[in-house]
Order: sequence, then structure tokens, then C-alpha cells
Amino acid sequence: MKVKRKPLLYFIAIAALLFCGPEIQAKDKFVLVIDAGHGGKDPGAQGSRIDEKEINLGVALKVGELIESNHNDVKVIYTRKTDRFIELDERAEIANRAKADLFMSIHTNAVKRGNYVKGTETFTLGLARTDENLQVAMRENSAILLEDNYLQKYEGFDPNSSESYIIFEFMQNKHMEQSIDLASEIQKAFTSANRVDRGVRQAGLLVLRKTSMPSVLVELGFISNKEEERYMSSSEGQNQLARSLYNAFTKYKREYDRKQGALSNGAVTNARPVERTESTPQETPAERENITVNKADKSERNTSGKLIYKIQILTSDKKLSESSRLFKGYKNIDSYKEGGLIKYTYGETTSFEEIKKLRRKVAKDFKDAFIIAFKDGKKVKY
Repeated sequence: MKVKRKPLLYFIAIAALLFCGPEIQAKDKFVLVIDAGHGGKDPGAQGSRIDEKEINLGVALKVGELIESNHNDVKVIYTRKTDRFIELDERAEIANRAKADLFMSIHTNAVKRGNYVKGTETFTLGLARTDENLQVAMRENSAILLEDNYLQKYEGFDPNSSESYIIFEFMQNKHMEQSIDLASEIQKAFTSANRVDRGVRQAGLLVLRKTSMPSVLVELGFISNKEEERYMSSSEGQNQLARSLYNAFTKYKREYDRKQGALSNGAVTNARPVERTESTPQETPAERENITVNKADKSERNTSGKLIYKIQILTSDKKLSESSRLFKGYKNIDSYKEGGLIKYTYGETTSFEEIKKLRRKVAKDFKDAFIIAFKDGKKVKY
């Protein structure tokens, strides 16, 4: 007697959908990694009543909960949810393995002298241009001294030597613009909550060095200031700080969706860029996809008063040559200057539908490419 296998196979297929479905769907979400600084044997800065690691974790969990409750298209991953020690490089690797879209590291500031200093500041990766920023980097990077074989792991980097920080001057951060955008939104949100705004800054922070996505390090306030320590250690203070970070993320995410072409007629979709695939040695990425740019918009049509859409692919603080490998074989690259940075674009058209199609193709090679618009030679919002 033959046993019928169809029902069994059907059951297995249904079970696979039930148990694997959510995991598959999760990959379509925007991924945010929240990093509560320090932890375990590393207390961070120490106040008179609380350690930095406790404040960082409290705020990290609260902002994560707000985002999870109000953004069903966002997956939140925490580097830690308990009091445990995590090496700096591992924090970045958690985000990289998750293919995160954003990395937010939460910290609390301190100064050795001047317990009157107060306020919030948000850092992006770069060379510290002031002694004050360098001191912040040195304090945060000193966590590696608690790691095993840190000299070998960080290639001889000495967190207490200013000479070690020269390496950050030569680092090209392709996510610089998005990182600064998020940092700016965070500082605006803190200002709206009546916090003292100490601005957006740059420093050589190891926790941001190896992240492959837009990344910021937030300093919530000064634990060395007794007034701020009381505020940050209170439930009310942590709730307010978390709400500010949540509001900043919400604005950043909405702008991210708009730039990705996910906003159309007021509707929001959960579309994400297609993952990059490797090209063959004989073909550049642009040639493999047979991507061409219609130059008719520039030379044959009168675009006066019309919106011209382009794809922004890179940001740099230095001029890149046309043959730069960073362009991955793409030709006809344009650029413009904004905020002291050089921003590189590809393609242009007056059709929003056409630019969305082009972005989907370009995103295979430039994951964070997004749409921008110009009108009569000036960059505008659309």
C-alpha cells in the first residue's frame, strides 16, 4: 500500500511559511541599530550617584520601545539590552551583520574640570578639529583598554595619543551627509525640548569607524554636572531624552523614505534598495546593468522653471577624479558643493517616475543613493 505524501508535504510547506515568514519579511524593513555605550566592567563616565552605562542603557531601551511601537516598518536591534561588556569593533559588526540602515550610539559626557558645563552634542566620524572634541574621542575610545589584545586588534592605536588620531583625516566616509543630517535632527529635537545645544561635531570615534551605514554618537548631557546628572538619572529625564531621539529619528526616516522614492501621492511604502550584486571582472557595474542617461533633458528641452531630478551617489570632503574607483565605472558624473562638502550625482530627468526607475538600478551599486531635485540651478525640496 502506497502512502500518500501530499498532505505531509503540504503541512511542511505551511509550517515553513508560518515560522519563516516573519523572518523573511523582517529583511524588508528599515534596520536601526541602537548602541548603549559602555556596560559590564566598563562603567563609562562616573557621576556621584550613577554610572554612564546605566543612563545609556535606560535611554536606549526607551527610544527603541518608542520606535518599535510607532514604526511598524522598522526593525530595532540593540547591541546590548543588559549590563554587559561589548568590544567597540563588535558593536559595529553587529550593525554590519544586520545590514543596518542606521547606527545610533548613545553616551553620556563628562569633563574633568568645569562641572558647570552642560548640554547635548552629536558626533559623526571625522578628524577632531578642536582639543575639546579630541578629549571626547579619547575618553570614549579608552574603552578598548579593557579589551584583550587591543594593540593587535586596533593595529597599535593608542586612544590616549593625539598622533593616533591622524588616521581619521584620511578616511573617506561615504555616509557623511546622511550622518550629519541625522545628527542635525537630533540636536534640533534636543533644542525643542529646552536642552542646551552644543552642536554637531566630528571626532575620531572607533565605534563609528567600521560601520558601513550612516552613524552617529550622541552625548546626552554631562554627568559631571550635578544638575544634569539628576536629570539624566531620573525616569522623567530619560523619557524626555528618548522622546527627543525618537522625534529626530522619525523626521530622518520620513526624509529617507522621500529620497528613496518611497513617497508618492502622500503614500508611504516599505520599498528598500536592492542589495548590491558582484560584477564580473570584465564589466563595470554600470555596464552590467546597461544603465544609460538621457541627456535630452539638459540639451534639448527648456527646463526653465521645471524640477530636474538627479541621483546623489556619493559625498566627499575632497575632489574626486572622473576615473576614481569610487564611481564604480559610472560615467557622466556631476557634482555640486553644499555645506563645505562635494556631492556627486548621476543622471537627470524632469520625470519623477523615470528617476525612481533609475535609482532602483543605481542602488544595486550605491545602496544609499537617493533622489534630489534642482530648479533653475538651485537645489530644492520636492
